[in-house]
Order: sequence, then structure tokens, then C-alpha cells
Amino acid sequence: MSNPIEEEVQREIKANKILIYGKGTKQMPMCGFTRETMQFFDKYGFPYELVDVLQNPAKREFLAKMTNWPTLPKVFIDGQFYGDTDILDPMAAKGEIEPLLKKAFGK
Repeated sequence: MSNPIEEEVQREIKANKILIYGKGTKQMPMCGFTRETMQFFDKYGFPYELVDVLQNPAKREFLAKMTNWPTLPKVFIDGQFYGDTDILDPMAAKGEIEPLLKKAFGK
């Protein structure tokens, strides 16, 4: 049987085409990397959600194990994990992000 944190994470991933697990909120990001990731997605104009895991160590730990990615933020696009801007920036430079987002949003 799944644990409640895993079920919550799966629901969040399924409910959001672009999901950022980070520190803080959209209104008040609590770290530069989370802010940088928000700015990255703001360029494309697609809606995204930011889930604050700063106050939830168990969820943060679960996500680290699930993704094998120890740091925040963690970005999911259309249900798939992509890491953070260390991965996304080179993808954008190759022109891979916009088609990925358009596909996720059916555009």
C-alpha cells in the first residue's frame, strides 16, 4: 500500500502539467534557485504550480528518494521528472523546452 506522502505527490504531479517542488511560494520564494526556476517558466507563459516542501521534511525526503535528486527545486513536466534549471537551461538552449511544453498543454 502506498504511503500518504507518495499518494499526495502522485496527485500533485498528475494535477499540474508543470510542477515545481521548491522552497517558498510563488508570492514569496525562499531561495534563489526556486526563484530562478519560476523565472525560467515565466518566459514560456504556461501555467505552473509551486509546492513548498520547506516545511515538510518527510515529503522533501520522499521526493529526494523518488527522483534520486538530492537538491531543490525539483521540476516535473507532464508527469516526468526533469531535475532543475541545471538540466532545463541546456534543454532550452537546444530548443527542446518549448515543444515539450506545447505537447504537455496540447498546443
